[in-house]
Amino acid sequence: MILWINGAFGSGKTTLSYELNRRIPNSFVYDPENVGYFIRKNAPKQILKDDFQDHIIWREINYSILQTINSEFQGIIIVPMTITNPQYFNEIINKLRSNGVDVKHFTLLATRETLLRRLKSRGDNQNSWPAKQIDRCITSLSQELFETHIHTDNLTPDEIMDQIASEANIELQPDKRGILKKKIDKLITQIRNIRI
Repeated sequence: MILWINGAFGSGKTTLSYELNRRIPNSFVYDPENVGYFIRKNAPKQILKDDFQDHIIWREINYSILQTINSEFQGIIIVPMTITNPQYFNEIINKLRSNGVDVKHFTLLATRETLLRRLKSRGDNQNSWPAKQIDRCITSLSQELFETHIHTDNLTPDEIMDQIASEANIELQPDKRGILKKKIDKLITQIRNIRI
């Protein structure tokens, strides 16, 4: 099974994905962005696009990797990735589904104000690339295609995880960490996923 965690930048996809990974035995977090960074590093600047998702090869590689991991790994694959283009959604997620892969897709929604506040807390200002994508993401991700929608403005991460687990029929292991350990783990996740 693949749990695809979608949402605007700042919606909490990555943090939530690693929290799910801690609480779902035999799970693995796969980050499609790494393929984008590989393309940027290994292709001539003249052919690079502003958004690496616009490269057909990015979609093809991520589809192939996820198909392979799903066929060879007997656990749950967690994918934190913003994908707002319906064509790209079909080329990866619906193509996986049509080939027999059980993909549970969730979109974390939040208001513009909430997203800006979350981005600011991680060091992105209003003029950053993620902040400039908010309106586009909110508009696109509100479409029916991108369901299941979870409105996160007034939910804790634990409440969001419980909702995802319930919808996906997954049992989460109890979280025995204290408040301090949870904060440290969240900070480590954020540091490890800083993109420069």
